Amino acid sequence: MTLPISAAGTSESHWVRSVGTGRAHAKSILLGEHAVVYGAPALALPVPQLAVTASAGWSSRSPREPGGVSYTLTGSAARRLAMRGPAGLHQLATEFRAALGITGGPHIDVIIDGAIPPGRGLGSSAAVARAVVLALADLFGREVGERMTFDLVQTAENVTHGRSSGVDAMTVGASGPLLFQAGGAKELSVGCDSLLIIADSGVIGSTKEAGDLLRAGFQRHAGAQERFVRRASELTEVARLALADGKPEELGSRLTDYHALLRAAGLSTDRIEAMVAAALAAGSLGAKITGGGLGGCVLALTQPERAREVTRQLHEAGAVQTWVVPLRRSVRHV
Repeated sequence: MTLPISAAGTSESHWVRSVGTGRAHAKSILLGEHAVVYGAPALALPVPQLAVTASAGWSSRSPREPGGVSYTLTGSAARRLAMRGPAGLHQLATEFRAALGITGGPHIDVIIDGAIPPGRGLGSSAAVARAVVLALADLFGREVGERMTFDLVQTAENVTHGRSSGVDAMTVGASGPLLFQAGGAKELSVGCDSLLIIADSGVIGSTKEAGDLLRAGFQRHAGAQERFVRRASELTEVARLALADGKPEELGSRLTDYHALLRAAGLSTDRIEAMVAAALAAGSLGAKITGGGLGGCVLALTQPERAREVTRQLHEAGAVQTWVVPLRRSVRHV
């Protein structure tokens, strides 16, 4: 095996590991989709049940581009990621080397294995990018802080989706719910225990297309952007307080109200509407589309005793798979 060579020509054996690994998980937006791009707050939830792992190693095949990176995508997400992921990941690798002053060295092969279905508003591309950053850092034996990791993930996200708020890049590495606004995030206080059911409609959405559709509507109607952002901000703030105060019924109502906002903007679909209606009919405290829209997933807030029936009716309405994410009361130490 050939050791990586620095710009000064010194063999840097402390970089060398046979394989570097990185991991990230999915996310779901509680409230704040699209409005967060315009500076409004968003509430986001990590979904650790759905994970991505990246493994990076020195290529043994030749000839290969020195200093380059190749990606192999496996797992259930591979087909869609192969269509739109690598451009952002190649830019990420370039920025990674530049940020850490790494030049030269052999070609790197990265294998990405993930269970996050792409195009569903679950942060699949951001999770892949974060896993790759951490795998490259591990391979080179470098420490990469959260700020640099975020910036590198955003590099890939902006290539993949266009303008990206950063909420995905933050939440795919978070350990608990976050309040995100204007590029910053802080932990959310949770005052109750309940369950969130995420239901996949089976329809691939597009954050970029949805964002373009929303902007086109703003341009056609004077004041539409300001009204959308104001209403979204109001709902998100009330939901944040309800979450902190342990009022799940209030939180659920605001989820449903936010769905109405997104539906009015043309970002829902017939199947999403059927799934939201089914969740509410089954006793969910609130339900909404989660993510960019035009497909993707529905998020339903429910008490544990109603979870089985809510899940059953979501599947009857068209959900192809579901995941249950516990929402747990915060433990505070004084």
